[in-house]
Amino acid sequence: MAKKSSKRKFLIIFLIAAAAAGGGYAWKKHSERELPVKIETEKVAKRDITESVVATGNIQPVTRVVINPEVAGEIVELPVKEGQKVKEGDLLLKIRPDNYVASRNLAEASYNSSLANLKLSQANLEKAEADFKRTEAMYGDKLISEAEFLSGRNAFQVASASAESAQHGVEQAKAALDQADEDLAKTTIVAPIDGTITQLRSEKGERVVGTSLMAGTEIMTVAQLETMEARVEVGEIDVVSIKLGQKARLEADAFRDEEFTGEVTEIANASNNSGAGAAAQTQSATKFQVKIRVTEKEAFRPGMSVTAYIETRSVKDVLTVPLQSVTTRAKVDETDKENGNGDDEAPAKKKKERKKAEEVVFVREGDHVKQVPVERGISDDDYVEIKSGLELGQEVVSGSYRAINRDLKDNGLVELESEAAEDD
Repeated sequence: MAKKSSKRKFLIIFLIAAAAAGGGYAWKKHSERELPVKIETEKVAKRDITESVVATGNIQPVTRVVINPEVAGEIVELPVKEGQKVKEGDLLLKIRPDNYVASRNLAEASYNSSLANLKLSQANLEKAEADFKRTEAMYGDKLISEAEFLSGRNAFQVASASAESAQHGVEQAKAALDQADEDLAKTTIVAPIDGTITQLRSEKGERVVGTSLMAGTEIMTVAQLETMEARVEVGEIDVVSIKLGQKARLEADAFRDEEFTGEVTEIANASNNSGAGAAAQTQSATKFQVKIRVTEKEAFRPGMSVTAYIETRSVKDVLTVPLQSVTTRAKVDETDKENGNGDDEAPAKKKKERKKAEEVVFVREGDHVKQVPVERGISDDDYVEIKSGLELGQEVVSGSYRAINRDLKDNGLVELESEAAEDD
């Protein structure tokens, strides 16, 4: 009986183990079954594509003049205020002229003195010339000695040089007087253009520094607010595609619900940090300033933030897919191979595999997708031009981002999001 009981136990254990092994195999096969990737799709269609370069900057007047005094002194008159409109020639400010009046009077006195000195020198020259002519005649008649003749000639030459020096003195004094008159005139500053006082940095009673001494004090800015432009910073990669006359869309933070148009009028030839040191250039990205003339007349104020969308290239009626449909996959290039002579021999050199990235889209074919290499063209904010690889009406995967960039593979099983929702 004991022997039969042990055999029965062994048979039961064997059956349990076999059942467990079969269940584990079935679970393994179930877990290895491919699950469909949920996707969204869109058909290849023809559209017009306009490529844009996006840049940010500020609104500034096309014409603006910073008023810096050319002479130093105290502001005694300042009849304008910020925001005031002025006409060309209107008085903007006056600097105390006392010192410049005194300098002008001194220069005038010096000039008059030089004129008197010139008259005296000319009179002496006339007398020396007459004496020399008489001496020369007497020497010709052998009435005087050669020494007396040479003395008379030297006196005439000295008088002539003195008169010439006096003439130069007059010219020098006149130049000093003109300079003094100019400095005195510079104490009064008038508006150089019609415009608006956009910034007023000084007040009456302040002392200002003239530009002849150093950079000079910036007293105010006069600008013509009727014509404005956007000054934006463009990276070195994008600036090469920007040309004069290209159109641009402008969005100003101050006008949230409005969009403005403009035209590229100027492109900087040098980057903003071209004059900076090497350390500054490595720390900041290379940017070029681009000026865009604003077409609309709006109540812009200098310094307002603006975003510009500069239209660089455009194509019409081309095949397009959603921008997110194009992704990259690694492509193995096995062109560089060198094998041994026999089948069992080791290769002379190891096979070289070079992985290259190629741009692809996934085309839906029933419940599977096919990976298709494509050649892309220009793109806008939503769609990209497809130059080759696809045909009109084909259904390409347009979502989700994870599916396109990670989960999908060639000939992979897929399921539409809409169908999955209906099944649930």
